[in-house]
Amino acid sequence: MLNSLSSIRLSSSRLSSISLPSVSLSSICLLSICLFLSQFSFAQKKDPKKDENIGTEVVNVVKPYTPTISDAFKVSETPVVDDAENTKKEAIKYSIFSFPVASTFTPSKGRAEGVEKEKQAHLFNNYVTLGVGNYGTLNAELFVNQDLNDNNYVGGMFRHFSSQGGIKDVELDDAFFDTSIDLTYGIRQRDLSWNVDLGYQNQIYNWYGLPADFGTTLTPNDRANLIRGIDPMQSYNTIYLGSTIAIEDSFVKEASVKFNHFSDAFGSSENRFYAKPSFEFNISDKLIKTNFIVDYLGGSFKKDYTNTNAIKYGFTNFGIAPSFVMNEDDWTLNIGIGLFYSLDSENENNKFLIYPQINASYKVVGDLMIFYAGAEGNLEQNTYSDFVGENPFLSPTLDIKPTDKQYDIYAGLKGKLTNSVSYNLRASYVNERDKALFKSNNYTENSANEGYAFGNSMQVVYDDMKTTSFYGELKADISDDVTLGVDGTFCSYTTNFQSEAWNLPAIKVNAKLDFNITEKWYAGVAAFYVGDRKDQKLNTDLVNVMAPSPITLERYFDVNAHLGFKYNDQLTAFLKANNVMNKGYQKWLDYPVQGFQVVLGANYKFDF
Repeated sequence: MLNSLSSIRLSSSRLSSISLPSVSLSSICLLSICLFLSQFSFAQKKDPKKDENIGTEVVNVVKPYTPTISDAFKVSETPVVDDAENTKKEAIKYSIFSFPVASTFTPSKGRAEGVEKEKQAHLFNNYVTLGVGNYGTLNAELFVNQDLNDNNYVGGMFRHFSSQGGIKDVELDDAFFDTSIDLTYGIRQRDLSWNVDLGYQNQIYNWYGLPADFGTTLTPNDRANLIRGIDPMQSYNTIYLGSTIAIEDSFVKEASVKFNHFSDAFGSSENRFYAKPSFEFNISDKLIKTNFIVDYLGGSFKKDYTNTNAIKYGFTNFGIAPSFVMNEDDWTLNIGIGLFYSLDSENENNKFLIYPQINASYKVVGDLMIFYAGAEGNLEQNTYSDFVGENPFLSPTLDIKPTDKQYDIYAGLKGKLTNSVSYNLRASYVNERDKALFKSNNYTENSANEGYAFGNSMQVVYDDMKTTSFYGELKADISDDVTLGVDGTFCSYTTNFQSEAWNLPAIKVNAKLDFNITEKWYAGVAAFYVGDRKDQKLNTDLVNVMAPSPITLERYFDVNAHLGFKYNDQLTAFLKANNVMNKGYQKWLDYPVQGFQVVLGANYKFDF
């Protein structure tokens, strides 16, 4: 640039010595403008990054060049564009030119899509079952039910279950028979249902549980003759008549009444009459439910265990149990009380008893978790018939009286783990007076004894007992074809008079699994475990007799299974296997059970 300026100055000095031809004024002006523009074009600044040599030129300057610098400004990064005027919407007008098009499509008439309905299973009114197995087992059932008209019906049930015995190492007859027939007549109406029932049952059992050391004081020949002379058979007979009525929209909600006569082959006789009407009515917008109870029991045994005196017993219990329910949000509270007056007609030992009947529940998490608790008591009338139903090997020489269940305080949680899995957990504390316990009878080896007096029968003893128990249950519908159930009870007993809680186990566990193999095949398994129990019996013929220590009955585990095949809707074949593990465990002292048992049979359903 300096070289250019020098050239300009030198050129200017020579102008005075140069003679110019005469030109017009307009030509001079035009030339000046051209020179100015030419000088301006060469005065632009070059990029310093480029190393260029533009050389030197001779420029005739008419007017000195005065450069100026424009103001700098920053370009906006987000320019605002106002194109409202530039993008005016054009009004578009359009029209459709329609013309018919020939078509060969012919739509079919619409119809509703059919829904495949599942075939509803037919419910048959009657069925017959027959099964036979080892040990001479026979199982037969017949059930019939017939509608007389739209409201009236009649029905009947016949049952027979028997075994010819054959338990290993048992020296007395161990066969048993159980036959019953039940008849019913009923009426079903919109606001009334009523039925009357009549039944008869005959049971035959044998006291086959001789002590393991029976006859140790006798010679082998005398022992064999003594055993051959024992008649261990006992026969029980039951006749009952009962009726139940339920009425809608009435303060008499329902009522039941039953008469039961029970007797045995040794002249024992027992009569029981039980009536329980229930009433419902409102007081101050609260529904009050009241149960009235009349329970009469009278019976006798021809002699006691020592053949000294006859035994008679008689009780009449009157009870009233009002209660009402309170519901608020997730709480449900049932408050009630039981008032009983018990008359002992043989001993003139009358009692007035009051029991709590309170329970409550709270939905902690909807139906998933429900907390419940309560305190309940009751007067429970024991009977010879009920005892035999639980233990048929009792001697006909019992002391019969009711159990005063003062209170049962309990609390627990129940609900669902999932939609198909439910649970129930419960803890309780029970206080009972005159709790009935089964205990073996003492015995002698006298040939004049009755068939139950050789250490092969049991008695009933009573004690004031406190029981702490824990119960757990889990049920699961694993799928539509598989169901599972498990429950267990764990108990601790505190006795007052007896040295042990005779024949009561501390642990009981049950499990059951049922499943469908195919549409026609099904099967199931049931298992149960019973813990140790205590019992005691004494041979009073022994010299220097001392009370023996309690005998521990070993715990046992049993498995039963069944398999079935549905030939069609009416005919089903089945196979049952009991005591699969073939264990001769003792449910009662010196009473081993049958080993592995198999029953094969069929069930047929029909209509008349």
